[in-house]
This record gives sequence, C-alpha cells and structure tokens, in this order.
Amino acid sequence: MCGIAGIVSHQNVNQDLYDALTVLQHRGQDAAGIVTCENGRLHLRKDNGLTRDVFSTEQMMKLRGNMGIAHARYPTAGSSSSSEAQPFYVNSPFGITLAHNGNLTNTEQLKKALFIEDQRHLNTNSDSEVLLNIFAHELQQIGKLKLEKEDLFKVVEGVHRRCKGAYAVVIMIPNIGILAFRDPNGIRPIIFGKRKTEQGPEFMVASESVALNSLDFKIIRDLDPGEAVFISESGDLHTQQCAEKTDHCPCIFEYVYFARPDSIIDNISVYKARLRMGDKLAEKILKEWPDHDIDVIIPIPDTSRTSALQMANTLDVKFREGFIKNRYIGRTFIMPGQQMRKKSVRQKLNAIGLEFEGKNVLLVDDSIVRGTTSEQIIKMARDAGAKKVYFASAAPAVRYPNVYGIDMPAVSELVAHNRTEDKIGTAIGADKMIYQDLEDLVDAVQKGNPKIKHFDTSCFDRKYITGDIDKAYLQHIEDLRNDSAQAEKNAETAIIDMHNSY
Repeated sequence: MCGIAGIVSHQNVNQDLYDALTVLQHRGQDAAGIVTCENGRLHLRKDNGLTRDVFSTEQMMKLRGNMGIAHARYPTAGSSSSSEAQPFYVNSPFGITLAHNGNLTNTEQLKKALFIEDQRHLNTNSDSEVLLNIFAHELQQIGKLKLEKEDLFKVVEGVHRRCKGAYAVVIMIPNIGILAFRDPNGIRPIIFGKRKTEQGPEFMVASESVALNSLDFKIIRDLDPGEAVFISESGDLHTQQCAEKTDHCPCIFEYVYFARPDSIIDNISVYKARLRMGDKLAEKILKEWPDHDIDVIIPIPDTSRTSALQMANTLDVKFREGFIKNRYIGRTFIMPGQQMRKKSVRQKLNAIGLEFEGKNVLLVDDSIVRGTTSEQIIKMARDAGAKKVYFASAAPAVRYPNVYGIDMPAVSELVAHNRTEDKIGTAIGADKMIYQDLEDLVDAVQKGNPKIKHFDTSCFDRKYITGDIDKAYLQHIEDLRNDSAQAEKNAETAIIDMHNSY
C-alpha cells in the first residue's frame, strides 16, 4: 500500500506535496519522493525513510515548480532498495514521471512484452516501473509532438487493455500537465479536488480525502473505476471513462486497517464503517456468548480504537486505554522482516498495569495477520496481571494472500492458515478468539454506499476479482513473500547499494 498525490497550482507546490505526504505517511514508511516541474525541467528528490527524514530544507528549496507529484512507499513488490523509491522517471517520450499505488498481477508477461516487442529496458524489479513503461510505449504510439487531452485518454485505454491488477496512478508530463487514473475495478482509492485562489483554480489528486482536506482543497469526487482525470499545466480539468468494462470492487482492507479514520473513500466514511464493525462484532458476542464475563474492553492502538469503543457501548462494558503507544515507532504490519516486527512490539506498546490487574480483558484489534504481534500483546496483558485475556478481530480470519497491493506474508506464515478459530486462539495464547464474520464486515462497509455491490475480500475468501489468479501465480508470490526469501533478497540489495555508493 502506498500514498500518492499530485498538484497543479499557480505557485510552488513543494510544501503542499510535502504536507500531503506527511498526512499520507500511514500508507507507506519505506521511502518518500517528490518531483516538481519548473519551465519544463524536472526536479526530483527521493530516498528511503520517512518524509521528514528524506527532505531537508535545502532539498525542498530545489523542488521548484507549479506542478508536481509525490509518493510514500510501502514495498509490495520488488525490494526495499532506494532504487525503487518513487516517483519513477522515463525520458522518452516527453519525459514522464509516475507514482503508483497498487500491484499489477501480470507483471512477468508485461516485462517480456516490454523487452521483446516494445524494446524497453527495466532497471528495477518494481511493477510500477513496468506500468510507467507501458504508459510511455502507448504514448509513443500516438506519434504527435503536441498532445491533446483525447490523446492522453487514449493512452490510458491502452494501459487498461494491457495491465491487470490494482492501480491508482498519478503521472506528470512536462509542459503538458498531470494525469491520474484508476484500474477498472477501482480496487485502490484515488480522489480529486479543487482549491480557489486569486490567481485561479488549483487542483489536487490523492489517495485519501484527508490529504485534500489538510490543504484546503474542496473534494470534487472519487475517480470512478477505469476513469482518468487530466489537469493541464494551465489549470483546466477534464475527465473521461477509459475502460471498456468496469466492475467497482474496492479493497475492504482500506476500511479495516489502511485508511485514516477521518478519510472518506468512495463516499464511505472510514470512521463510520469502523463503528459499524464494532456493532457487528458486539452483536455476534451477544448472540454466541450471552453470558460473557468480560470486565473491560481494551483496543490495540490505533486502528482498532473506533471499533472497540463501539463494542464497549453496545455490550455495556467498560472501555479503557490499556496500552500506551510510542508514536515514533512505525506500523508493525508494514515493517519488512519478521525479526524487526518482533523487536518493535515492546518498543511500540507499554501496558498500564492497573487496567489489567485481576480483570477479564477483551483485547480488540483491526485484524490478525501473522499472529506474532497478537501473541506478544496477549503476553503483555498477562504480565500486567490480567486474569483472562480474550481477543477479538474486527476483520475475519486472514487465510489467503492479497495480490492487489498489500504485502501480506506467505500463506504458510498466516496464523489462520489451516487453523480453526479455536486453534488460532491457542496459537496466540488467548483464552477465547472472536472473529468478525465476513458477511457482517461487508455489510458494515457497504451500508455507507449501497451502490457498491461487492468488495475485494480475497484475503478472507480467496475470490480474486481480476480473474487471472491461479495456483501458479499464488505459488510465485508465496516464494517471493516468505520471510527467508525476503531476508535473502534484502541482503543482496544491501550489497548492491553498498557497491553503488563507491
């Protein structure tokens, strides 16, 4: 999962793009990048690290220009090497920069076609570089020096025909403008808005509405699946549907975990969706465990807080903050490498003993993936004096890999793989395990926008909306994602980066 943003303004956009990345930092902490355009010349700064660490004042001053795009990276494909930080750039045709959120599912086929048919060179393992070169090749086929908006929309049509998977994309072309588009299933979010100034209107696209809100852009709407929006350098906005067939199926994990609670995605309030998740989970407890002995409900910060609070209200049980979070430690789920995740948990959370001592505690988390973090947190609760520790997940059991931009581990590393709910509870050390039912999760989210008929729930039910996922593909990503393979790959990357620094 990544965060993307693009702005066309009447003034320098460097500070606005920096601010947008800080608001979208939760979507990716591996790397950050900004590219701006000044009189046809591109200025780029990107590197591994948080936004605040990548950009110094001196570097920010060099990012001049009235339009630009930005990216906060979370490694879903490829490696954590700084060479794969975005935005990516290709010089032909015109000089194109791209920022991408999502994951292509036919990357290997596209790589072969790019080399054999399009005769293009790829310098990284990133599917985003593949997407950029597909776009560049399609644009080159237009064969015109002066591009019109119709030409750009035709190029997006070509991208849709060739690329499969999930992609929300923002592209900048010098002296032309900014183009953004969304895959035909609308799996990944992207929204655009407008800001009025004395010099005229300014436009922005971003992964989440909070980025627009923070910069005083008024939301226009989300991009529809398959749709593109073009904002010319002079500030004219145009939209067009560019896919022959669409089927709106947004990723439900955005609402469960990734998006900020103050975001609105596809006209659904993330905050209200999480409140409804809490209601649904509480109703399940009342139905299946009416004589429960829960003394207190404690959320695991931060994403589960909204659902946990609503559960406490519905169950008429005390809600307490039992864990204090060190806000200078990154999100555990998106940290590369199992040992780093394990090490970070106790640095990240500290228990307040008086909220646990002698009590039957229900811990609530947004989801459980590997289970290692949950196991350590349950042990912390017991060490703090809890009599019994129950564990609830606002999402169903994660049993299958996500192939659309969430770097979930290999299936064998998922705690729910080949385990019943009771066995999962035993594995993580809980006295009782309670999962949200998938139907209830879908209903909790869908209630915000009944026009959306279904969601991508593939990590729960193995139903992949793009229709191109088979056993061979799943085995391929299994081989790529297991922790031992990741450790070997990151070691190789470190050696390469060390040699490149000489």
